[in-house]
Order: sequence, then C-alpha cells, then structure tokens
Amino acid sequence: MVELSLIKAAQAGDRDALVALLREIESQVYRTAYYLLNNEQDALDASQEALIRIYTKIDSYEEKAQFRTWVQRIVTNICIDKFRRNRPSVSIDEHELVFHAADDVEGEVMSQYAAEDIRQAIGKLPEHHRTVVVLRYLQDFSYNEIADSLNLPLNTVKSYLFRARQQLQVLLHDYRKGGVRG
Repeated sequence: MVELSLIKAAQAGDRDALVALLREIESQVYRTAYYLLNNEQDALDASQEALIRIYTKIDSYEEKAQFRTWVQRIVTNICIDKFRRNRPSVSIDEHELVFHAADDVEGEVMSQYAAEDIRQAIGKLPEHHRTVVVLRYLQDFSYNEIADSLNLPLNTVKSYLFRARQQLQVLLHDYRKGGVRG
C-alpha cells in the first residue's frame, strides 16, 4: 500500500518521492491496462500515459478517495479512450494469469490452457463488464472502490459484475466444449 507520507512529499514537490511513488504503482497500472486492452503494446502506451498523468496531476489528488482508487480511475479512463479509438487485438502473452503446478507437466499445460481461456473470455466481454471484472478480480477492488473509481452507482457495479460472471461462465463453457479459441 502506498504510504500517505510519500504522497504528501510528492505533492510538496519532492521529485524523489514522486519517482518512488510511480515505481510503486507502475506494475499495478500496467496490469490493469493489459487486462483492459488485451494487447501488450497498447498496455505499455496506456501505462506510460497514466504514469505521466499521475506525475503531472499529483497535486490534484485529494484524500477524499483512496490513492489506488484515484490511480485506477486515471488508468481506466485512458484505457477506455484507447479502446474506443482502436479495438484491441489479442496478444498471445499470458503474463500473470499463468497458474503454476509443482512437477506436474500435464497439470501445468492444462493450467496454461485455462489461463488463456480466461484471458480470452475476459477480452470478449463488453468494455464496461471487462473493466469491472479487471478491477474486482485482478486488482482486488471492493464494490465501493470500483463504483468510486468508475464514477458509477454501486448497484450498477453489482449488475455489471453479475452479468459479466454470467457471460464468462458461458464463454468458458464454450471453450471447454471445444469452442473456437482466439
């Protein structure tokens, strides 16, 4: 968790604190961007844009919201803008959705297929459903944090998650039945 003292120092103009703050959040920012955009290069671009925006707007952060909620709102908005401008292409990289099985080659291969199926299924969700799934299950945000981050009513977040889970269940069932991958 980001220390409040680091945020305060960055807001006071301490460049070292600001750089340390950005380094602390950069992997979280990238992970969100990657799962929202489904493309490594787009995620890198969006992450860089988000970190620059955080760098230039750190003074506008107020303690009304948690820092990570404020950061996620920035990266999510950038990704949504990118997504609207340019539909994502599917990357074959699996990054952090790979599950490791100890000394079980067959299990490890099956886990990699499952991880790829999950990543592809998330990528096929509508933009608003994908966003809430990424924030809830990959970034471990609470429903309230998602609502704050996306500026949505709490019931809308719950509805989006419910519908997204239903869609994922259907998509994953199709993959297991031998549906088309990719």
